[in-house]
Amino acid sequence: MIKIKVSEEIKTLWQDFAGVAIYAEVKNTPHNEELWTRINSYAAEYKAGHQIEDIKKNPAIAATREAYKKFGKDPNRYRPSAEALRRRILRDLPLYQIDTLVDLINLVSIKTGYSIGGFDADKIQGDTLTLGIGKADEPYEGIGKGVLNIEGLPVYRDSSGGIGTPTSDHERAKIELGTTRFLALINGYSGKEGLPDAVEYMQSLLREFMDSDGGQITYY
Repeated sequence: MIKIKVSEEIKTLWQDFAGVAIYAEVKNTPHNEELWTRINSYAAEYKAGHQIEDIKKNPAIAATREAYKKFGKDPNRYRPSAEALRRRILRDLPLYQIDTLVDLINLVSIKTGYSIGGFDADKIQGDTLTLGIGKADEPYEGIGKGVLNIEGLPVYRDSSGGIGTPTSDHERAKIELGTTRFLALINGYSGKEGLPDAVEYMQSLLREFMDSDGGQITYY
């Protein structure tokens, strides 16, 4: 089991942070039609009842945006992933179809407002991830984004460097079809309230679509 640590700089600047890790054995697939029926249904429901300005009212998204500002990053230029996904829905843009595990993570993120890191645990270097703040010129290749300026972004680092931010995870530890050991990190900049519901929902989807027992849970 990979250990998760929160750095003193995060604790000092954002005392309300609470996170939860889900580690699970999974069997990924390229596409699941039933899952996408559920995703499309929720997207339609969300679009019918919300406007763009409503996105920032979600407690998890609002807190993540405020944390970005506190750490020195403009959340309008580097949007947290949950916000970006909801904006796609309201702008009538198609949601990404990657693979069943990534699509499942995105559904949890859309419904809860939490930006969730999803990793192939076998690609993480060392046995510890530490949540800190990105530095100037720190090398980082975001998935599908190329080189990403992570200065001022909260970032999880393994022994080789950064692997995850709420804006984009790193190419180095990304989930693929062959992923069998999965690590999800749910980032609660709004505190612990709401995290258990997000965990329960993700575990239910893992059991239903990933041939998983739901995994092991660690709050940090």
